[in-house]
Amino acid sequence: MPKVFSWNGYRFHFYSDEGDPREPMHIHIERDDADCKFWLYPEIRLAYNHGFNARIIKQLSEVVEARRTDIERAWNEHFT
Repeated sequence: MPKVFSWNGYRFHFYSDEGDPREPMHIHIERDDADCKFWLYPEIRLAYNHGFNARIIKQLSEVVEARRTDIERAWNEHFT
């Protein structure tokens, strides 16, 4: 489960086994017992949310947008 970065105690990561065929580019986010997933294309959008409130989801979406290049780079380095 490669970690891309942390932000305010949230772990941004993806899994080494992202399906066969591999799912489109996305990022998982965890903290405590909550987790969510954002798709990166064609636009950043929430795939699922288990336990985060709407305010946190908005903040996490903004972080994903701001760090999209880092996420893409980590994904490409890991999967190619």
